[in-house]
Amino acid sequence: MKTARRWLTATLGPSFIRCLAWTWRIEVVRPERWAGMMAAGQPYVLLSWHESLLPVLWHHRRLGIAALVSEARDGQYLAALARLLGYRLIPGSSTRGGVKALRGAIRALEDGIPVGLTPDGPRGPRRVVKAGVVAAAERGGAVIVPVHAESRPSWRAKSWDRFLVPPPFARVRLAYGEPFTLERDPAGRQAGLARVTRELEAVTRLAAWPDVAATPTG
Repeated sequence: MKTARRWLTATLGPSFIRCLAWTWRIEVVRPERWAGMMAAGQPYVLLSWHESLLPVLWHHRRLGIAALVSEARDGQYLAALARLLGYRLIPGSSTRGGVKALRGAIRALEDGIPVGLTPDGPRGPRRVVKAGVVAAAERGGAVIVPVHAESRPSWRAKSWDRFLVPPPFARVRLAYGEPFTLERDPAGRQAGLARVTRELEAVTRLAAWPDVAATPTG
């Protein structure tokens, strides 16, 4: 039974999510912050919390972005969706295959390929940035573009990250933060972690609906 459920999730899930996503009504906040990276053709890191991965993957589909995907079983379901949406896949995560993932992300950036990363994935803690993401951005010399999405109404999984699934015909508000870079200085790694955290918190507030607070971190 478990094997059948996993197969159904991996094969039918991505197709179902793609059909679901076609119904979303997406409002983009500060699109010029990301469009500038696209127009310049320079490598960049698209950085989002794990919880908003579905709308972020959907909105940036078919653009040649490389996505770092967990080697854990749950990550493979998201990998199937990312592959369906035209992403290049970088296997590994901060908890499994971490060195391989870091090298893959750096190599992609050096080759001019934009990379999508979730700094608190794949298992949390929620909205806590991990050092591997900062190291990849530093060594790859890429501009970081933070992005976050909220939806109204919204479905939230009872998971560590409160994973967001916008329901059919939901309004999705996707916001871009101010692009920034990190210095290649191991002594400044803590400063880099603080900067990434601060920028992601800022874009999370920006994506919140004007009349409501952002999803709490607790």
